[in-house]
Amino acid sequence: MSQAINDKQLVAVHAANLVEDGMLIGLGTGSTANYFIEELARRKNEDGLQFTTVASSMVSTIKAQQLGLDLVSVEQIRQLDMYFDGADEVSPDMTLLKGRGFDLVKEKLLANASEQFYVLIDDSKLVTRIGEKFPIPIEVAPFSWQMVLRSLQQIGGKGDLRQNSGGDGLVITSHGSLVLDMEFDSSLDGEELNDALNEIPGVVEHGIFYQIATRVLIAENGVVGEL
Repeated sequence: MSQAINDKQLVAVHAANLVEDGMLIGLGTGSTANYFIEELARRKNEDGLQFTTVASSMVSTIKAQQLGLDLVSVEQIRQLDMYFDGADEVSPDMTLLKGRGFDLVKEKLLANASEQFYVLIDDSKLVTRIGEKFPIPIEVAPFSWQMVLRSLQQIGGKGDLRQNSGGDGLVITSHGSLVLDMEFDSSLDGEELNDALNEIPGVVEHGIFYQIATRVLIAENGVVGEL
């Protein structure tokens, strides 16, 4: 097992130990979130910890159900105590890039509605600027994608619709949106991109999480620290 996998498990276990009895906990999506869900289940079964969860995706919902966690739907809540999720990139000011798995709407909704949003990463996710390693995912209403793409090109974006893994069709999100993967000039920082994308009609959501994270927990070489 690689060090990166060990570090993902380490930060997930560390984060799960922050959960207290009676809390409503948001479950993120992805490999680190899976480790977190598994550790929560262990704490429930072995330590008797009592909590309720709400999931950011169908994948995390199924994982939580299989492990016997108590779940409520997003429609039932207005606020939650803590939300735990990974990130694809994290810049020094704690701006995040998320959405390579394209569960953007629920992820950002839960992160924004939580009293505390904990980001769980290993040191490979640290970047100097958002968009350094990956294109920025932008979820769009299907009827608007060409007009949105034109607007994105007008602010310097380059990219196109995301293809499915087989390369024979387009990625469609769980609620029927398309995803544009866009690269932007390196002179634009996360705040500037966040503001610009928020202003474009037809954008359902985008992968820049600006000033939402409460704490960023980083695992590196077997030690968990903070940004």
